[in-house]
Amino acid sequence: MSTFKHLQTLAVRTQAPRSSFMEHSTALHLTSSFLFENAEDMRSSFNEEKEKTIYSRYTNPTVDEFTSKMVLLEGAEAGYSFSSGMAAIYNTLAALLKSGDHVLCCHSVFGATLSLLNKYFVKFGVESSYFRVQQQGDLSGYLRPTTKILFIETPTNPGVEILDIAMMARFAKKHGLILIVDNCFATPVLQRPLQLGADLVVHSATKLIDGQGRVLGGVVVGKSALVEEIYQFARISGSCLSPFNAWVLSKSLETLYVRVEKHSENALEVARFLEEHSQVEMVRYPFLTSHPQYSMAREQMVLGGSIVAFSLNAGTHSAQGLIDALEMLSISANLGDTRSIITHPASSTHSKLTPSQRADAGIKENMLRLSVGLEHPEDIIEDLRKAMEKITK
Repeated sequence: MSTFKHLQTLAVRTQAPRSSFMEHSTALHLTSSFLFENAEDMRSSFNEEKEKTIYSRYTNPTVDEFTSKMVLLEGAEAGYSFSSGMAAIYNTLAALLKSGDHVLCCHSVFGATLSLLNKYFVKFGVESSYFRVQQQGDLSGYLRPTTKILFIETPTNPGVEILDIAMMARFAKKHGLILIVDNCFATPVLQRPLQLGADLVVHSATKLIDGQGRVLGGVVVGKSALVEEIYQFARISGSCLSPFNAWVLSKSLETLYVRVEKHSENALEVARFLEEHSQVEMVRYPFLTSHPQYSMAREQMVLGGSIVAFSLNAGTHSAQGLIDALEMLSISANLGDTRSIITHPASSTHSKLTPSQRADAGIKENMLRLSVGLEHPEDIIEDLRKAMEKITK
C-alpha cells in the first residue's frame, strides 16, 4: 500500500486481508474472541511472545483496518481506536499521566475535554493550566517542573480559532512535553499535525470521519512508544471500538477526501454570505481574510473546513431565535454531518463551563456554531436568509 502516491488512494484501497470468499468490500468480524491452535499457542499469545488476535477488547481485524487507515492518513507510527472521541482523550491522558503531573491546555478545546480535566483528573492529583489562543506565542509562564503534556485543538471548538502547530511542537520539544493535537475539525485531509511536530493526534471519528451521523468512534495515532502505553491501558479499561462501528468508519474513510473538500467549498461560500449580512456581528472561518489567524491557517491547512462560527448583533435571544426560525438546518450537538447543523454552544455543548471559562474560550452568548453540510450552498444560505428575516419582524 505504501507504493500509492496519494493518501486519497490509501483511504480507499487499504483493507484487511480477504477471506477465502474473496469479498470485494471488506469483511465485518463480529466476534468477541478468537481461537488458538493448542495450549502453547494460547500461552505464547497471552504472554505477547507472538502477535495474534486474542480478544476484541484488545484487537479485532475490522478495528485494525480502520486504525491502520488512520495511521497511514496521519503519517503516524501506530494507533489505537476507541468507542468515542472522549474515550480516546480520556485513555490517552490517563495512560500518560500520574498524580502530581501538570497539563498545559488551550482554553478553546471541546467542553467535555475541559470538564474531564477540571472535574475528574484533578481528583486524581493531576492539575491543569489554560492559555488563550492569543497567548500562544509565549507559554513559558505557564510551565511547571511537573508539566508533562501540552494539549491543543485547532481549529478550536466552537470558536474556529487557529493555533500554530509547528510553533507548539517546537515549544513542547524544547521543554520535554508531549504535544497532543485534537485534529477533529480538520481531519488528515486538511492538516497533518504529526508532520508539523506533534507527538499524538486524537480524533472524534463520530464527526467528519463518519460524516453521516451514524456511529460513535475515536482514535489516537502517533509515536509508537506512546501509543503502546495507551494501548496497554486501554485493553484494561475496555473503551474499545466495536467492530461494527469500525466497519462503518472504515468505509466512510473511502469518501473522506471528496466529502471534506466539498464541505470546505460550501462552508467558505456560506461564511462569505454571513460576513456580508447586516445582522451578523462576527464571522470566523479560517479561510476568510478577516480571520485573525488567516495567514496561519493558510500555512498549515489545505482548506478551511466545515465549521463556521458567527454571532448576531442582538445577543442570545436573537441567536436562539434564529435557530428556531430555521426550516432546513438541523438542531443538534453533532457536527461534520452530510446535513448542515446549527448549535448554540453557550447553552449546550459548553453549558457546563462557567461564564468566565466560556469567555476565556472565546464563547459569547450570541455565538452560533454552524456545521456546513453537503446540501447545495444556495439552499443553506436561503434557509439562513429567511430565518434572519423572520427574527427582525
